[in-house]
Amino acid sequence: MQKKSFVLLALICLFFSCKQEYHLNKIEGKQIPVSDSIALDTEIDNFIKPFRDNLEKDMSKVLSFASKTYHKKDGDFNTAIGNLMAHIVLEEGNTIFNQRTGKNIDMVLLNHGGIRAPINKGNITTETAFQVMPFENSIVVVALKGQQIDSLVYYLSKAKKAHPIEGLKLTLDKNYNIVEALINKEKIDSNKTYYVATNDYLYNGGDNMKFFKTNDTVYTLDYKIRNAMIDYFKKVDTINPKLDDRFTQIQ
Repeated sequence: MQKKSFVLLALICLFFSCKQEYHLNKIEGKQIPVSDSIALDTEIDNFIKPFRDNLEKDMSKVLSFASKTYHKKDGDFNTAIGNLMAHIVLEEGNTIFNQRTGKNIDMVLLNHGGIRAPINKGNITTETAFQVMPFENSIVVVALKGQQIDSLVYYLSKAKKAHPIEGLKLTLDKNYNIVEALINKEKIDSNKTYYVATNDYLYNGGDNMKFFKTNDTVYTLDYKIRNAMIDYFKKVDTINPKLDDRFTQIQ
């Protein structure tokens, strides 16, 4: 009996000693190109066709008209398309903000990089709004004291970029020092609370705009900038935004 037990124990030890361990050494892959040579699945195509047709109809719907082409590179410190974007956020966003709070938006700050396409001369469609603003960014209104506004203005003076603004007038000298900064045509009051509309990406520190986090209150409007654009275009027959003196440099 002891001999059988010994043999059994020996077999168990042999089994575990012979068990191999496997380790991942490398992963290989290859590109499989997708082209129109792949046969169309008629059943699937027929199923999605009504949805595709409705989407294309909605996207091609004419909302407004552009008298010329507007590009974000058309100005050094402010651009016509950037001014339009900021104006849309102020006008459309303030309607909701005022209804909910009884207060008004004082200024708008967006980011230059958020404008992803030009508005071309001709018909403005729903697709135009998606091209210009493909992101799901929503409007938020941040309550900032005058000291935080000073940080915002200082950021703009050092960024040297045409970030879209509305309600703020900023003038720099040739060395990018701040000569004048006004909100609603008045000097910034360090003790006053200003309501600044921006997008959730910038509020969360995008483009290194850290000054938004030091705030009194944040109001989330649940209103996408792209939807604000569409609503605005529906109301305006022809857009004609201009470069102006809202952000300039004295040479």
